[in-house]
Amino acid sequence: MRDAALTMDLDDDDEDRPAPMPRRRRLRRAAPALPNGLTLGNLLFGIFSIIAAANHEFSNAVLFIVLGGVCDAFDGAVARATRTGGRFGEELDSLVDAVSFGLAPALIVYFSVLPHDGWARFPVFIFAACAVIRLARFNVTQAGESKRFFIGLPSPAAGGTLATYYWFTQTPLYQQTRIVDLPWQEIMPLLMLLLAAMMISNVPYPAWPKPGVRSARQIGALLLLVGIFVGTVGFPRYFLFLFGISYLVYGLARALVLGIFDLPLSDVSPRRRADDYVDPLEAYGSPPLDDAPRRRRRFGRPRRRPDDGDPRAPGSSAQP
Repeated sequence: MRDAALTMDLDDDDEDRPAPMPRRRRLRRAAPALPNGLTLGNLLFGIFSIIAAANHEFSNAVLFIVLGGVCDAFDGAVARATRTGGRFGEELDSLVDAVSFGLAPALIVYFSVLPHDGWARFPVFIFAACAVIRLARFNVTQAGESKRFFIGLPSPAAGGTLATYYWFTQTPLYQQTRIVDLPWQEIMPLLMLLLAAMMISNVPYPAWPKPGVRSARQIGALLLLVGIFVGTVGFPRYFLFLFGISYLVYGLARALVLGIFDLPLSDVSPRRRADDYVDPLEAYGSPPLDDAPRRRRRFGRPRRRPDDGDPRAPGSSAQP
């Protein structure tokens, strides 16, 4: 009898327990942690880079910036693949980029190259401030949208170019040629100011191309990405700084040529909501989002705009 009663109690306890969550639902709930984890990994490497630069471990500081760039390159791709992207991830990514690609690279150059007197601190501030402004502007105008061009130099490209300069100084190409005799203590503040100006400029810079094998453009994009991968893995101390300078010059040269011939810089203009704040750094002259033509939704009922009103209300202009 005791065994029977004990068995009945155990059966009652099993009935009171909640049903285990399906595996697919558990994975769906854990999916947002993947891109956000990569973003926080970028922050981790940015903080480690600042600490290493302060301790005059400049090679390690640059390595941490590169690893942070890898995390930054994949967090958006993972968010799109898992369909977990959102406003929170966009804001978190921008806050982290301000540290990893704004403040940390400027401090690497400050501790390794610039003289430690009063005036050398101003390029550090200007570069970091322009990186923050560029990231805030990106959130207002281009975040979450498919894009072929960035408006202004992306902060990871600017910060990566600035940080990898120290790696380039350790190569024979720098040390055994006349490049080493150049006045780098005067050149680097100018380079910092140029990169800062390009981040908050209206100059369009091409985004990552979409590789493939269906067209000549996709094949070219695939070859370009393979070349970037080989250069980054095989010759990082040579490749990364020179590639960053080439990317900077390409955007400037393209904008100058198109400006001389009075051609449009880009066929992709940033879109803005009507109630967004606009300051002189963001004034592109682009139409507000509410003035743009509506897009037909692929699934479900069409989304109502704020001025459509309630379709069930009498006298409403919206159609059911």
